[in-house]
Amino acid sequence: MDHPIAVIDFGSQYTQLIVRRIRELGYFSRLYQPSELRETGKPAAVILSGGPRSTLEPDAPDIDFDYLVELGVPVLGVCYGMQLLNTKFGGTVAPGNTREYGPATLMPEEGVKGIFDDLVGHSQIWMSHSDTVSELPEGCQVVGRNLDGVPVALKWNDRFFGIQFHPEVSHTKEGTQILRNFLNLATDLPEFAISSFKDELAARVRETVGDKRVVCGVSGGVDSSVLAALLHEAGVNTRNIFVDTGLLRKNEAAEVQSLFAEVGIEIETIDASKRFLEALKGESDPEQKRRIIGRLFVDVFFDAVGDDVELLAQGTLYPDVIESATSGSIASTIKTHHNRVDRIMELKAAGRVLEPLDELFKDEVRELGRVLGLPERVVGRHPFPGPGLAVRCPGEVTEEKLRIVREADDIFIGLLHEKNWYDTVWQAYAAIIPTKTVGVKGDERSYEYALSIRAVTSEDAMTAEWVHLPYELLGEISNRILNEVPGVNRVLYDISTKPPASIEWE
Repeated sequence: MDHPIAVIDFGSQYTQLIVRRIRELGYFSRLYQPSELRETGKPAAVILSGGPRSTLEPDAPDIDFDYLVELGVPVLGVCYGMQLLNTKFGGTVAPGNTREYGPATLMPEEGVKGIFDDLVGHSQIWMSHSDTVSELPEGCQVVGRNLDGVPVALKWNDRFFGIQFHPEVSHTKEGTQILRNFLNLATDLPEFAISSFKDELAARVRETVGDKRVVCGVSGGVDSSVLAALLHEAGVNTRNIFVDTGLLRKNEAAEVQSLFAEVGIEIETIDASKRFLEALKGESDPEQKRRIIGRLFVDVFFDAVGDDVELLAQGTLYPDVIESATSGSIASTIKTHHNRVDRIMELKAAGRVLEPLDELFKDEVRELGRVLGLPERVVGRHPFPGPGLAVRCPGEVTEEKLRIVREADDIFIGLLHEKNWYDTVWQAYAAIIPTKTVGVKGDERSYEYALSIRAVTSEDAMTAEWVHLPYELLGEISNRILNEVPGVNRVLYDISTKPPASIEWE
């Protein structure tokens, strides 16, 4: 898409959120590294993100300031970006006495128009910085201060602005309005709507594929289902492969087959459940389990499609692209089950991997699925890990553990649906605790597994909060699991946040 709003990434953990917020406002935005500024072409506006470094460091991240001025578009510096701009205009930055992290109050200067239009008096903002602006260059105007009178928003001229806080996080209550006000200073803003973007994506797929044949792995999850639906919409020659690893939820293989039959997309099913369980036998290290599953999945997949693959379609999303670019490698070091096999790497190097969703965030992919006609039970389903239930069976994966997790998870998710909690929760699941505890069943002592249930809310999986499910619902979930799932005599509710815990157990 032409003339995107360019977000320059200086390494902040919140940078992706800037892109998301702009798209939520209905405009197209992309993330670039500082060295890629000239590759943005003619952006409609530029935002310099925050970052963990200090502008005082000798090798601090920099920007081509002359070119930034030459672009002639509105520029907003956020946190590190504000400090960097202040130095470029001739001001100085100094170490702060303490690191300021958390909520603060913004007091816009009276009579100031522009990025603080339509704010309601004082406004809560979110800080995360250690350095502070010490001297302002000539002509710079303070447009906002905190309660201590310290400048937290600057205006160097009619096009360059800086704010010391993060407008992209939800803790900054009027952050979206501030971003909207900034974008109002721009012209030729690139509008963005999934309903119209769908046709552009389908056209790109047709142009890229031509008369080649595409192979696509489907799992029934949101990303691969939307990918298969987009390929179907584009009308290209596609072979969809569904590998049943035996690590899926209760009745999931049959549900996947039913789904694709319902929407008229043909898939081939390969039952490799015995191979996966045998390969995992005796292994308890979580990273090794992921590697085993990832490698075997690729082996099974290519056994089916052969080595002569013209194009391989993958459901890579924009956060995966950003993560890969930031880490400097094609594959995420966190998700070791993705893209770490030589065969896929060879195809990627040869330009034979098709990733048509790689400019979209998860919520945008869900909306694309709706536009493509996929049922809500697919596009609205909770995330499910690539290695499947193996990550919810800490220690060795056994048939008994998988049975317990499947049955308990089915009860848990079923009750969330029944009690109208499923759509409120971002992700929920049951995980076995790899230890047995003493209990009493009937007139006898039992020695069976403990089970954890977990439900979280999140926006992007970077952070997560546990859901305050009603005690009555938790009690019903526990009672049904204890009464209906043999091998369990204790149910616990996981109330850990991320960080320090992760969302999944492994």
